Amino acid sequence: MKQVIEEGSSRMDGALSSLQTQYAKLRTGRASTSLVDNIKVEYYGTPTPLNQIASISVPDSRTITIQPWDKGAFGDVERSIQKSDLGLNPINDGKIIRISIPPLTEERRKDLVKVAKKYAEDAKIAVRNVRRDLNETLKKMQKNKEITEDDLHSGMDEVQSTTDEYVKTVDEAFAEKEKEILEI
Repeated sequence: MKQVIEEGSSRMDGALSSLQTQYAKLRTGRASTSLVDNIKVEYYGTPTPLNQIASISVPDSRTITIQPWDKGAFGDVERSIQKSDLGLNPINDGKIIRISIPPLTEERRKDLVKVAKKYAEDAKIAVRNVRRDLNETLKKMQKNKEITEDDLHSGMDEVQSTTDEYVKTVDEAFAEKEKEILEI
């Protein structure tokens, strides 16, 4: 029974880490290397992650700099950034590519909060689905006489308290992201 609950807990961890990954890609008014990490560059005919062909840094809160290791990749990197759905304009000076992160409008901030809320809801649904699967597994174990009815109830209580903890963590992550998005 403990093993079943631990397995469920690690699945809930997965939902939480997935949420954190989605939040890292969500654009706020602040520059972050995670904004461009998932951009693929057509490099010698192969789609390659940007962070594998260039060094990416954030010199200040409004600028991302990208320095491709191969001088021939500048044009490909620039095109890939322009094609991405981030709405960013790269400036290429021949040595380095600079991306200025414009401040977000009030309307865009509200839209981003809605997207962040949707991500949080999806994470909560994933956590609740894990809870349902665990409860079903515990009921099957009790039906097959692997655990007693008391064990079933204590196990289901433990699953519920674990679920509550993860839902609370998701809510906290959303509140933190909302504050970051609305911050001017």
